[in-house]
Amino acid sequence: MPAKFKESAVRIGATRRKIGMTHFYLHSTPTSTLVEAVQNDNTRPKHKQKYSNELVKRGYDLGTLNQ
Repeated sequence: MPAKFKESAVRIGATRRKIGMTHFYLHSTPTSTLVEAVQNDNTRPKHKQKYSNELVKRGYDLGTLNQ
């Protein structure tokens, strides 16, 4: 299963019935959101590593994050 940015959410219809799921996969998360999460002090180190790996995969320069 692909890595997720956050937990999946249930979509609820007008009749208050479950109409589907919304998944937040790491590969579909915008780069700007990943950069903000890596720079945030409240992000767990385990998640920071996951997000950094995704940024490297996208070709983002991590050297600019440390400045």
